[in-house]
Amino acid sequence: MVNDIKRIELTPEEKAKPYSKYFYREPSSPAPERLALMDKPMDPSKALPIERINDLLDPGYHEVEAGWCIMPNGTCYIANHLPMPGVTVDMVNWWFAWHSLEDLRYKIWWPDGHFGISLSDKHRAKVLDQNRSVTQRFQGITHYVLENVGGPSAEKIAISFMTPEDVGFDMSRFKSPNVGTIAAANGASQMLNPPPGVPNFKAPAFMIHFIREIPGGIEFRTRFWMGYHIVNRKPYVLLPAGVRIPDFVPAGLARHNVYEYANLASFLPQIYKEQKGMIP
Repeated sequence: MVNDIKRIELTPEEKAKPYSKYFYREPSSPAPERLALMDKPMDPSKALPIERINDLLDPGYHEVEAGWCIMPNGTCYIANHLPMPGVTVDMVNWWFAWHSLEDLRYKIWWPDGHFGISLSDKHRAKVLDQNRSVTQRFQGITHYVLENVGGPSAEKIAISFMTPEDVGFDMSRFKSPNVGTIAAANGASQMLNPPPGVPNFKAPAFMIHFIREIPGGIEFRTRFWMGYHIVNRKPYVLLPAGVRIPDFVPAGLARHNVYEYANLASFLPQIYKEQKGMIP
């Protein structure tokens, strides 16, 4: 399958920004063994049910921390695990607020698959509000992105970030060392140019990047439940009746996730230092 949008050249204004160098550098390649984990489906019985999302607060790891599968109800599940040496919780929180403010910041994350980002005026004002905490500058905010996530077409995606309370976490346990921070969201995506015969609707998904501190850095434990949203702290299947998510969707997204976060890990400490952890 061929991406219908290639890397978008920067404007003169974007080229003049000091962090445009990250767009032109060679992207960091993930370890081959991490990509290999996404080559074929995992056993669906090993997937974490979305109803048990609080299990992420338990110490240790799940039997399968990296893989994807189609579930019996037609939804799909993706898990990924990535240690990030030299990265801190503060850097992660800063990134999810900072990168939302302009296209270039989103593009440098994964230049071959990230094409644009926007916010409503109301949400932009919240991200820019220096009186808000850094987590309040992305949790409760919706990012509208143009991205290819490994499928046959670029997609328009609305990513509505949520607080831990909105997700339904047990807040009495939501603390270190169980968790450092989360970036969790309900998403709705639609392909720009779907291939013939592929249903094209606003596909629902819930995702979470669950970040824990580890010696020398942090680790991302990512989960996607495609076909679901969490509403009022409870998960709901929102797939249209009779729709089954095709294999290429989770397979492509799983590999995309491995690539984009390996690249982010390679430059996040440096750009955080250069920007002095400031927003904007």
